[in-house]
Amino acid sequence: MYKVIADSSNEIDQAFLERYPVEIVPFKLYVDGNEYIDDENLNVDDFVNAMVSSSSLPKSACPSPNDFMAHFDGDADEIYVVTISANLSGTYNSAVLAKNIYESEHPGEKFIHIFDSLGAASSETLVTRMIHEVKKEVMDPQKVVEIVERYIDETHVYFISESLDNLIKNGRISKWKGMIASTLKILPIMGADENGEIKLIEKVRTSNKAYLRLVEILQEEIHKNGKKIVAITHVGNYERASQIEEALRNTPGVEELFNIKCAGLSSLYADHKGIIVAL
Repeated sequence: MYKVIADSSNEIDQAFLERYPVEIVPFKLYVDGNEYIDDENLNVDDFVNAMVSSSSLPKSACPSPNDFMAHFDGDADEIYVVTISANLSGTYNSAVLAKNIYESEHPGEKFIHIFDSLGAASSETLVTRMIHEVKKEVMDPQKVVEIVERYIDETHVYFISESLDNLIKNGRISKWKGMIASTLKILPIMGADENGEIKLIEKVRTSNKAYLRLVEILQEEIHKNGKKIVAITHVGNYERASQIEEALRNTPGVEELFNIKCAGLSSLYADHKGIIVAL
């Protein structure tokens, strides 16, 4: 028996959970001194509204080793954990420490592997799905790890944020670059590099052109690399997410597509109207 665990950067909805069960270990989020637990009880719309109206820096705290260890108990003898990029958060290190502590206290009892997704949000969603798909065919846990790690290396993530405020405030992009983008009305298309750090893909003038160009980039990726599974996650941006979904559903080669609203952590960083796509 196996189970999959992920931090709350892993975007899911009920339809996804019914096919690909995953236990979520939540981040804690802070706005104006108020603490929010990024779990199924969080009203994401209220959180985003509080964040947008606040002049203070929103912050997050990653799950502790004990938070992860609480999910290691049970009947499962194989445990696969998926985390946000280690270059964006301390979550991966926290999960690895939890694994080391648990294995020292319960030697040989379970197989535990921690996957660094090298991304966030929709990319974690795809990794979670992939673990379940591989387990349908592969019994050897080391082989599962090999296949999924290769999949992570081949997964690409792109995103657009209509507000760069939180990325600037949290040091994810430089204040200077953010000021230039805002002044020139540039909407940057960003992504993750091979180390899971944020990089600039293209600078596009105006919102409409940026989303059209993002679709072109995604379609090029589908044609060039044979991508069949796509995950779209968004911060309350139903219109743009649906626009991308419709374009990709009509793109030859796409077999499955997820369109999921972001939970709290991704909403904090992708910010108001953010869109994140992985394939």
